[in-house]
This record gives sequence, C-alpha cells and structure tokens, in this order.
Amino acid sequence: MKKQSFIRYILLLGCGVLLASCSKDFLNRAPEDAIVDRNFYQTADQVLAGTAPLYNIVWFAYNDKASHGIGDGRAGVLMSGSYQVENIRMQTTDVTPEVYSSWTAFYNVVAQSNMVIYNVTKYTGAGVPENIKQMGIAEGRFMRAMAYYYLVQNWGAVPIITDNNTLLTDTSITRNTVESIWEFIVREFQFAADNLPATPAQKGRVTKWAAKGMLAKSYLTRAGLGGTGQRNQEDLDKAKALAQDVIANSGARLMPGYEDLFLMKNNNNSESLFALQWKYDGDWGTQNSVQAFLAFGSEITGFGDGWGGDIGASLDQLQLYAPNDKRLKATFMLPGMHYSYIHQAVDDPDNPGKKIVQELQVPWRWQGQERYNNRAWVKKYVVGRPEDNDGKVTGQHTEINTYMLRLADVYLIYAEAALGNAASTNDVLALQYYNALRKRADVGEKTSITADDIYRERRLELGMEGQAWYDLVRMYYHSPAKVIRLIGEQNRGTYKIVPDKETNATAWVITEDVKAFYPVTAGNFFLPIPAVELSAAPNLRKPPVPYKF
Repeated sequence: MKKQSFIRYILLLGCGVLLASCSKDFLNRAPEDAIVDRNFYQTADQVLAGTAPLYNIVWFAYNDKASHGIGDGRAGVLMSGSYQVENIRMQTTDVTPEVYSSWTAFYNVVAQSNMVIYNVTKYTGAGVPENIKQMGIAEGRFMRAMAYYYLVQNWGAVPIITDNNTLLTDTSITRNTVESIWEFIVREFQFAADNLPATPAQKGRVTKWAAKGMLAKSYLTRAGLGGTGQRNQEDLDKAKALAQDVIANSGARLMPGYEDLFLMKNNNNSESLFALQWKYDGDWGTQNSVQAFLAFGSEITGFGDGWGGDIGASLDQLQLYAPNDKRLKATFMLPGMHYSYIHQAVDDPDNPGKKIVQELQVPWRWQGQERYNNRAWVKKYVVGRPEDNDGKVTGQHTEINTYMLRLADVYLIYAEAALGNAASTNDVLALQYYNALRKRADVGEKTSITADDIYRERRLELGMEGQAWYDLVRMYYHSPAKVIRLIGEQNRGTYKIVPDKETNATAWVITEDVKAFYPVTAGNFFLPIPAVELSAAPNLRKPPVPYKF
C-alpha cells in the first residue's frame, strides 16, 4: 500500500491533539498548540484532555454533511432537488463528496484513537490514578469501535488499523473481512464496557452504559450476517440482555417531551448515552455546522447561512406520520407550524426596509397562482438565532450535541432483539419499551409488534439523526431482497403541502406532485471506496482477509 493513502488520515491526527480550545468543561482543557507526547500525560487532567478531541473535531467531516446525506438521504428520509442528490437518488459514486469526507472522518477517528491508546498506555505518569489511565484507553477503544461500526456498514470490508506506526513501513495492508471487523468491534466495545466508569467523569463523556448500548446494537446487527433470512440467536440474546442492562441499571430516562430533546439547553440530558460535544465559538471543526445546511433560510439563523430551502422530508417519510404524532413537528417544519423558541426576522409592514423579529410561524411560499409549500423543511438540529440560544450561535456554528446513541434507540434495540426471528412478539418488556416511545409521541399503543412495526418506529423516532441508513444495512444483512424492494418502492418525488390555516396550523393536505423512484441493487448497495484512495492504495482492490487477533 502506498503511504500517501492511510497516512494522509492516520498521521494527520496521530501526531498530536488538534483541539486548542474546544468547549466548556472537559473540552476546554485540551492543550493549546502542544504536541501530545511522553511529557504530557502526567496528571489526570492531562489524560482527560488528551481524549477530548475524540468527542468532536475528528467527527466533523462526517457530521457536517455526510451524516444526513448518507444516514438519511440514502435511507429515503430526506429529499432535495439540488442537495445530496447523488445520495438521495441512490447514485452515489466513488467521487461523491460525502464518500470521501466520511471515509476521511472515520479514519481520522481511528488515527486519533490509536494515538490516545498508545500514548496513555506508554507515557502516563506514575501519579495518574489507574482508573483514569484505563478510562483514557477505554475512551480510545470506544471511539475506534464507533468508527469501524460506521466503516463496515458503509463499505463492508475495510482495513483494520490499530497501530499508526506500522503504516510507515508496512506496504501490504489490505482489507479485512466483514466478519472479523464485527468481531473487532465487539471486542472493543466490550473492553470499553469493562473499563469505563458507570457515571461520566465529566459531563458528556462516555460511560460503561454507552459502551453496553453500542455493544447491544453491534450484536443485533451482526446477528444477521449471512443473508439467509435468519439471525444468529446467540447474538440476539446478547443484544437483548445488554439492552435490558442499560435500560434497567444505567439511570438513563426518556425525556418527557420529544421536542425538548433537540433544544441546545438540553445537551447531555437524561436520555443521552453518547453524543458528540460541540462548541459554537471554537476553532473550525469544533462546532456543529449542520444548521447552516438544513435551516430553510437566514431569517431563522440570524446569519448568512440557512441554505436548506430546497431540503425537506421525503414524501415516503411524511406518509409514515400519524396526524397527531408529536415527532413530526420536532423533525420537520410544515407551513403554518409555530415555534415559540425559534424566532424569525420578517419585513416590518410599518417601516419599509426594516425588519422585526417574531416567534417563528413557518411561512408559505408562493408558486404561480397557488399557495403551498413543496418542502417539509428540516427542524431537527435547527436551533435558531443567537437570541434563542443564549447567544451561542454564529454563522455555521452551534453547539447542539449530535446524538450517537440515546435511550430510545436502546428501547428499540431490545424490542428488535426480543422479536428475533419470529413473525411477531408480545414480549411484555418489548411492548413496554416500544409503547413508551409511542405514548410520548401521542400515538396509539400496540399489543403485538412485527419487524415492520419496529422499522417504521425507528424511522419516526430517529428520523434526521443519521440512523435510518444503518437500520436498512442491518436488515440487509439478513434480508437483502426485502431491503432492495423497500428502497425501490420509496417515493422520493415532489409534493405539495397546504395547511388548514396560515398560523398555528393543525392539519395539512399533502398531495403527490411528481413520482420518483430510485432502485438499488446488490452491486451498489454499499458505498464505493473513494477514487482517490483506490488510486493511492491499490491493495484495497484485493480480496479481504481475516484480521489476526
């Protein structure tokens, strides 16, 4: 393998901590312009500072656009006529920007994690408590597992890299098999579960419960490998037991209001098990930038961003919601919806050329002689103007956490594992957890659930959180023909929305405009390796081999 491929990613971050001043609490403690070497890890605070970048900057290139382009666009949740169109139309290629940015981000996470593990293991001073040392190593292994969790589901066989230094001399690195990558992920999360604390060392840091939750999700996904329509019962049982352990013993609780999950003031709330931690006023890459791309206009961001006027829910996604589902308003903005906690700048009718700021009433757009919207704009992760967030918003910068795992997800992991290979289940706990989410959303409870019920619930509960694509991958592992059919039947075309009234609307008529279906095949279901990487690293074209543990 040519050195300029993975070394481009691995050594970029492996030489030191890139984060200068990234957030309040533990994120503020990273060293400024300092190489993290043998002289640094001499106190507990320094060890904690060394792992801080794992919570934001190394994930930035994925979070920025690829998380919703791949995670929601390819899954049929998101639609647009001008943004993420290759992903939305299932025409992703090896030069699609999100392919390169996400690949780069995940291997950046691997790189920084490898360096943290190496440095904390080798250079930690004698005065650092052993539990802090082990926690630092466990944070590195947790994040490395997270990176491979995404890598294997997007690209299948990829190289497992655990030692950055080997890339300086090893010219034979190649891809590893999917089965061995999942075994690697399981072992990494298990180590993290065994060595992370039960309560966060600092607010926002991962705990053993985050590791157990991701371990449950990993077993659930791995259970389907083979494409036979059946899932491995041993893995299902482990997923179920781990999910129940998290639910019963972590102390995590559902937030009472679904909409409250996506307010910046509620970062690191009772439902959050693992979330990326951002800072609105740090160096580039330490902020959450997604509002800039998803918000429908600058009038609700307060700056020159807000480029999401052509982005919204797919018709396929909108048709899943019951009329009274509270998750709809928290995920997408329909015309006439009112948000008291987000403001908009509008023309002052009494002073031409002046603006007034008022509570957001989602506007209609004029189209010829009719009045309707052709987008249900994105709401989730759109937090509004500086005055809506204690000033903590600037152009392309907010600090709303990005959920990577929350308790609601673990509830549905339990339900899916309990269902297993059966056609339906009325398992008491599975129904309790499944219905808890529906009760919060104010939709009817069920007395029996199927795989299709759980899939639908995940689409509604986790829409626009970058999760829907990975739900399809998990299903594809055991039922590829079903997933190919599901995607092919998703209407990703255009539609018209007319509310019952202009302000404080409570009902909408949504009519199909132009149908659009974008089928996928087994040959292009997974993402292609970036063209630049294949050019630089020809060994990636070779058949994968099992990883040697």
